[in-house]
Amino acid sequence: MHRRAMLLGGATGVLGAGGYLLWQGQGAQAPDTASDLLPFQPANAQEVSGDLPEVIEMSKGNPDAAVTLIEYASFTCPHCRSFHENVYPQLEANYIEPGLINFIYREVYFDRYGLWAGMMARCGGPLRYFGIVDLLYENQSEWTQGSPAEVAENLRRIGRTAGLTNEELDACMTDAAMAEAMIANYEANIEVHDIPGTPAFVLNDELHGNMNYASLSGLIDAELEAAG
Repeated sequence: MHRRAMLLGGATGVLGAGGYLLWQGQGAQAPDTASDLLPFQPANAQEVSGDLPEVIEMSKGNPDAAVTLIEYASFTCPHCRSFHENVYPQLEANYIEPGLINFIYREVYFDRYGLWAGMMARCGGPLRYFGIVDLLYENQSEWTQGSPAEVAENLRRIGRTAGLTNEELDACMTDAAMAEAMIANYEANIEVHDIPGTPAFVLNDELHGNMNYASLSGLIDAELEAAG
């Protein structure tokens, strides 16, 4: 409960529409145009089973594939940013887009900024989710800087870049019930997979730490060969 209180602390005051509108300073800048960023490839909308049907499992690729790769990552983690810049594009091109694997992305909340980023990413639903994830990692060194109010406005700016309206952002980023559900879902996931840090990967139920593309592709190829 201490972690949940820490993550949620101050959210209503900072993330609320009034909190945003009161801040008029200059924070970190993210691009305000979406000309080169849309359309986004949609995620497969799959509801998580259990007590949290409102939390969507975000996945790409082939949900019926014999090989499933789960990535656990934090939007504020520099190593996760490095993975998404240097490894993920090859993974997507060679395994996800051809439908060879089912790729599931699970958010890890080490801090409240990571939670806020996850809330904003989900504002666009499955259609925009992975595009917003790309923006969050591309601009990580900018949007994470400043006061909580500045970080919140930076996230809103990224949301607008992805085509979301201020009204849509206000509605989803002040949804306390969703924030609680997301944290509870995260806690349930790490009860199953005791991840040592981020990024971490679960390949067909086997936990792995961060790795380069050659190592990851070798593991995936072995699983694909074993599956026939």
